[in-house]
Amino acid sequence: MILEITKYGNPILRQKGARIEKITPEIKKIISDMFETMNERHGVGLAAQQIGKALQLTVIDVREAKDRPSTLELKGKAVDVGEIMPLVLINPEIKPFGEMVAGGEGCLSFPEIFGEISRPGFVDVKALNEKMKPIEFRAGGLLARAVQHEMDHLNGILFIDRMSKKTKEEIREQLDILQAKTKAELLKK
Repeated sequence: MILEITKYGNPILRQKGARIEKITPEIKKIISDMFETMNERHGVGLAAQQIGKALQLTVIDVREAKDRPSTLELKGKAVDVGEIMPLVLINPEIKPFGEMVAGGEGCLSFPEIFGEISRPGFVDVKALNEKMKPIEFRAGGLLARAVQHEMDHLNGILFIDRMSKKTKEEIREQLDILQAKTKAELLKK
């Protein structure tokens, strides 16, 4: 089922997600719906907060982003990212490293708003998959950026928090309009 995306201005986007202790039918349904929602909106990642659930859960799939390559290492060996896509990360822990790399980012919770964000070029990831089995990998390129972006969501951090002051000022009017619209819609509910 395609879900409504939580927009900037909704307080749940600032909530740290609760750890998931077991896979329930509800969690399985949430994961399935998140993939369907992300694919419908042509995203590469979606965190539970973005569908109104404060959980340590994100889904990622970078296979369609041919113009922004990704690297993946499993057990120290380079492999194709398709080996682990689509990707479910439950209770993830990450260690970003490497030189800072600037790149354009958008977010499904900020429709039509984009900005340059600098993030470390690589990330080591430890998480559980949809079967609660441990997974570990090292990512670079778009996959590293997507993991860091989604991990921020799980901790109540938004991509606008990572923007330079100048970049944020350039989109200030769009942000204010989106936030006001979201708050007005929340008051109607």
